[in-house]
Amino acid sequence: MGMSTVTAARWVERWECQQQRYAVDREERFTVIADVVEHMTLGRPAPLVLDLGSGPGSLAARLAGRLPAAEVLAVDADPLLLELGSAHYGPALRYVEAVIGEPGWLDALGLDRPVDAAVSTTALHYLGEHTLRRVYRELAGRLRPGGVLVNGDHIGPDAAGIRELAVDIGRRHAERQLAFTHEDWESWWSGAAADPELAPLLSRRGQDRHPHCEGNDLTLSGHVALLREAGFQHVGAVWQFGNSHVLVAVR
Repeated sequence: MGMSTVTAARWVERWECQQQRYAVDREERFTVIADVVEHMTLGRPAPLVLDLGSGPGSLAARLAGRLPAAEVLAVDADPLLLELGSAHYGPALRYVEAVIGEPGWLDALGLDRPVDAAVSTTALHYLGEHTLRRVYRELAGRLRPGGVLVNGDHIGPDAAGIRELAVDIGRRHAERQLAFTHEDWESWWSGAAADPELAPLLSRRGQDRHPHCEGNDLTLSGHVALLREAGFQHVGAVWQFGNSHVLVAVR
């Protein structure tokens, strides 16, 4: 017997709240990303869209709602988050367990045609620069000409004197939005571990299923350079608040 929809709804809702601590204007950023994907897939009969580091599928579900004809894949390393999303959002999404950047990770997705759009939010900053360079190149190889990569993440402005200011502006905005009143990452996971219905899935994760966080300190121009090198033709930010950017790269 799978997870109950009631349990899934409860934990996905807690996930949504918890994530607001970590993304400035998360909902607006999701909306901007969906706007970009809708614009870039206009007129495509059945767009193929990947959400990389999807968690339970918060952004993927919004994209499926916006693009009913699209096939949306929610890709994440964590079986618990994928199972929560599958039980909550149902067949609107296809869920795939894969660790972004591991050798052969894209082959695990079972793609049967070129990708129209790949999106990611607050996930790719976990990758080191060497891994990220390869991931950008691999994605460029799977996207159709005119396809798009959209990354909403913590990306610092180029000027060192502005970076600290950008972080502070983001923090002040988050405080005004009461973002820090939400539970944090550790609290969510310890709560999940105490729920008997989630225990079997947590044991499947092993001790630490989250990929090792190499991290990178690339600024905006650093990302732009890697994306151009990977084969993307047009690259730039379409939205920014504090150090949160939505970066768009067109194949």
